[in-house]
Amino acid sequence: MENMVSCIHTYMTVIGMISISEDGEGNITGVYLPNYNLPVMEDQSTEALDEAAAQIEEYFSGERKGFDLPIVYNGTEFQELVWKELLSIPYGRTMTYSEVAASIGRENSYRAVGGACGANPLPIIIPCHRVISAGKTTVGYAGGSILKRRLLDLESGE
Repeated sequence: MENMVSCIHTYMTVIGMISISEDGEGNITGVYLPNYNLPVMEDQSTEALDEAAAQIEEYFSGERKGFDLPIVYNGTEFQELVWKELLSIPYGRTMTYSEVAASIGRENSYRAVGGACGANPLPIIIPCHRVISAGKTTVGYAGGSILKRRLLDLESGE
């Protein structure tokens, strides 16, 4: 059997260079927005990475509202609970950190929800950009507040 190796590939998008990683078995493990420090991995194009890039491009062009990709993520039990909840936020909608905390049964854990959003290994695919502050501001996004606003505007059709 062929030795499967984790790898990463970088693509130019409308928001700049994005890198996507996979585990060597076709599962997407990371999306790295512009200006991220990239992990050390072999840089190569694979079928899984090309498909992920194509779906992200379709998202940016407004043709795709959700992703159909095999994803793998590792976090704490709480982080994974939050990430699963983020996957249920519909395209074009937002939730506050407090609303996400309440929806997972941890009403007072809104700050921890923010921490889980910040640790999200698959931004865009797991839509942490759809989580906003109680004051409806777009603070606290790993790609920066301007990119967060761009993604929300894209989804709202603005």
